[in-house]
Amino acid sequence: MRTLLRVFKNDGSLFQTLAIEDLTRNCWISLVRPTEQELERVSDLTGAPMDFFRAALDEEERSRIEVEDDFALVLVNIPLMTNETNYDTLPLGIVVTPDIIVTVCLEENPVFLEFNDYTRRSFNTAKRTRFLFQILLKAATFYLRYIRQISRANERIEKDLRRFMHNKGIFELMDLQQSLTYFSASVRSNGVVLDRLLRIRSSAHTAHILPVYEEDEDLLEDVIIENSQATQMVEMYSRIIAAMMETFASIISNNLNMVMKFLTAMTIILAIPTMIASFWGMNVIVPFGERTPYGFVFVIALCVLLTGITAYYLIRRKIL
Repeated sequence: MRTLLRVFKNDGSLFQTLAIEDLTRNCWISLVRPTEQELERVSDLTGAPMDFFRAALDEEERSRIEVEDDFALVLVNIPLMTNETNYDTLPLGIVVTPDIIVTVCLEENPVFLEFNDYTRRSFNTAKRTRFLFQILLKAATFYLRYIRQISRANERIEKDLRRFMHNKGIFELMDLQQSLTYFSASVRSNGVVLDRLLRIRSSAHTAHILPVYEEDEDLLEDVIIENSQATQMVEMYSRIIAAMMETFASIISNNLNMVMKFLTAMTIILAIPTMIASFWGMNVIVPFGERTPYGFVFVIALCVLLTGITAYYLIRRKIL
């Protein structure tokens, strides 16, 4: 898979795609699957530490904020849809420098696609703190969007399983539950990052790196609210799917018990004529031998009678 190094600049009215050689102030550098050489080049151009750029390339990296000199790293987890019932998260690193904002990610993701020429009036790459909050808001919005898709997939799978219990539906439920587990861990860790952003917005140590204005505070509060809502929805649907899994497991177990009970009852019923036929089939003297013309009819009638009585008894006891 090829890497993507793109440079954008938007002042609210003109959205430009620039070459890295034309890098100027107030630009946004987007790195997707960058090579080591690209990271070094961007680090040299921006002056930011290499560790800030490498952090987002580790899939197991935890969400956090780091501040060093005039640079800040905001590392969060964003959602990614792989198929209809399988979702994942991956780290997104946002490096804020005095003049430029840089995003680093392992995969092309829908969050970046929201910032384009059609939406240029809603964001400005020169206002780095606001742009940072807008990226975080888009990530929280996609969590909510994917959670709703998971809810619809869950309803569809439930309807299918009510009609016919099959392994495919159970595996799809397992995928949804696993996706929600990833979401739960990610939105919780993102919430910690947002809480810290809320605390440091007025800190003298970071005021020159992440200047926050009144409208930016409202935007940050919106991000916190969206992330909190995503956390609550993830927990709710996780409980719902877990309860469904337990319910369907009980149904499968109950169906198995019913089948086993039916087979046991049929075995008992069929054992009676088999046993009688075995007695009369022995090479010894038995009642109604060859001299009795109606012996065979009597044996068959006896088998039918005893089998009927046994079946009636099992039905009355609700075993059959």
